[in-house]
Amino acid sequence: MEVKMSRRANSVVLRDQEQLEEIFKRVKRAEGQIAGVIRMLEDGRNCEEIVHQMAAVGKAMNTAAITLISSSLEECMSEKKNNQAQRERLLKLFMSLA
Repeated sequence: MEVKMSRRANSVVLRDQEQLEEIFKRVKRAEGQIAGVIRMLEDGRNCEEIVHQMAAVGKAMNTAAITLISSSLEECMSEKKNNQAQRERLLKLFMSLA
């Protein structure tokens, strides 16, 4: 499965197709978990079960985001051109997850 991403000028775009597919799988899994949370709420399930599932969604999305940022940073660092601005943007994104 090839994941296509739009490219914007001056943006950081992950080119590693394998990593993109892994991130895509994690996000799709989180999408399914969110649907599960909605069903749980509709079914009147108990608070503890719902919160546990919500925590799983948050962890899945954070893991996907960290994977995206770290893979992009790795690509940025391995390129021959030294693009300090891109690295700083990626580090800022990473810190926004903290």
